[in-house]
Amino acid sequence: MSADVDADVLVVGGGPVGLATAIEARLAGLSVVIVEPRVGIIDKACGEGLMPGALAALARLGVDPQGHAITGISYRDALRHVDHAFRGGPGRGVRRTVLHGALLDRCASLGAERVVARVTRVTQSPTAVEAAGVRARWLLACDGLHSPVRRLVGLDAAGPRWSGRPPVRRFGLRRHFAVAPWTGMVEVHWGPGAEAYVTPVARTEVGVALLGPGGVDFSTALATFPSLARRLDGGEATTSVLGAGPLRQRARARTTGRVRLVGDAAGYVDALTGEGLRVGLAQARAAIAYLDDGAAYERAWRAATRDDRVLTTAVTAWATSPARRSVVPVARAAPWLFGAVVERLAH
Repeated sequence: MSADVDADVLVVGGGPVGLATAIEARLAGLSVVIVEPRVGIIDKACGEGLMPGALAALARLGVDPQGHAITGISYRDALRHVDHAFRGGPGRGVRRTVLHGALLDRCASLGAERVVARVTRVTQSPTAVEAAGVRARWLLACDGLHSPVRRLVGLDAAGPRWSGRPPVRRFGLRRHFAVAPWTGMVEVHWGPGAEAYVTPVARTEVGVALLGPGGVDFSTALATFPSLARRLDGGEATTSVLGAGPLRQRARARTTGRVRLVGDAAGYVDALTGEGLRVGLAQARAAIAYLDDGAAYERAWRAATRDDRVLTTAVTAWATSPARRSVVPVARAAPWLFGAVVERLAH
């Protein structure tokens, strides 16, 4: 490390992807400072199902959070369902707070420094970048869907890009219930205008994430899934409702100078296929591997996110179209195709 900087890597954002990026940096022998305005363990509205690929990526980082085994994915509507069991071993349902705590512990054990601050300005020179009073050789922005760094460095997309009708603005809501899981699969219930993800996260608890248009009340949306509402009937809500969105975000590029965008900050399609963390971990690994080559990182980012971007865009377009009601019938009629898509995204 040069004498004129405080660290090799400045990670902005202390969520799971930011902490994973910091771990990657430390494992590569780099000094790292994490800047995050929130203190302690951070919760977030998300599905909480770790695909097998995400679980393997965490294990490579030395992180093994406790949770409930996930054996596959089940798509369901009011009349039918189709199940696919993972072929390469289980995933895991993990409370976001448990995952965050495990990543924090690993960062601490590796000597990653944390600074409680908010980034309001980013300045760059040919040899360094500075934010929140920390000067580093590289800045990795892992600060989420509405990334302030993305805006500050001019990487926000200039405007919407679509052909035909504009995409529907979708949001997520999540809550937990004290109900013993009735299956080892993540159930995706398809309703008239929203999806409900049910993830077993502990022996006596499930998480329910609702994805759909904005302005929807959690209880009102849950009532549109009668079979799921009956399963949860009598189970005490163990957490309050958290929300996130709009989910679709775009960046015009992933690099500028000594700044790299990682995770949701680099662009996001939708949570529908449950790929956010696996793809975020792959980006963290690529960002550290190609710190000194922005073009190489951009190529690695595209390779790491290609399946997610293509498949999630296609499924989301289907889910927000008049053909929405055909999603589960088609998946049931072609289980080989449903299984192939699940496996492609799971690993």
